[in-house]
Amino acid sequence: MQQNQFMSIMGIVLTAIIFFTIHIQDPSLVQAQDEDEIQLIAQNKETTDRFDEQTIKESDTLLTPFNWDNVEEAANEMVEDSNGEFKKSWAVYLINEANAYDIDPFLVYELLKVETGHTFNPDLVGPETQYGHAYGLAQFMTNTAPWIADMANLPYSFELLFDPYYSMELSVVYLDYLYDEYNNWDEALTAYHRGMSGMETYKSQNGTARSEYAEVIQTNAEEHYVATSD
Repeated sequence: MQQNQFMSIMGIVLTAIIFFTIHIQDPSLVQAQDEDEIQLIAQNKETTDRFDEQTIKESDTLLTPFNWDNVEEAANEMVEDSNGEFKKSWAVYLINEANAYDIDPFLVYELLKVETGHTFNPDLVGPETQYGHAYGLAQFMTNTAPWIADMANLPYSFELLFDPYYSMELSVVYLDYLYDEYNNWDEALTAYHRGMSGMETYKSQNGTARSEYAEVIQTNAEEHYVATSD
């Protein structure tokens, strides 16, 4: 009987020892594990910080040539170059719209200059062609403007083509679309002027898409950019 009691007591003691061995850790081991966890968290934070810094650096390279510090300077350049025909309110609007699409605002400005024959007349009706007339500041035809307006989530009516702000917005959206299609301004600008199929025809006939239209616009835009960057 006593032997059985002794064995029972020993069993309880052994069970207790095993239990505490499993469930109670050495404080130094707990501290070591905590330190490892802290180090891991620190490493993860360092990696995250490096990623954030890289993201910032990459986003910096996506910034457009103009910001709010020199919008007014660029707008004044457009007004002066046009002898006041291109209104400052138009210029500020154009710069902001072009920047939103990462397009050089002076490229669009020079396109509008060429399209209107340097008049910047928002009521301009272009000469009759086999496809009809072109209208407004950006000289859109009625077979092109509706689907560009739809792409830009804008309403469309014939009368809106004579609104300078509407016309400029369509021109920026269309240029953005064409540049995405061709990934170069020679083809994009020539396609704006001649139509996409017309650009392909011009390119096959001349071995290049760099038409006089595209060259003049890009050259003059570059000169404006240099002037406002000095």
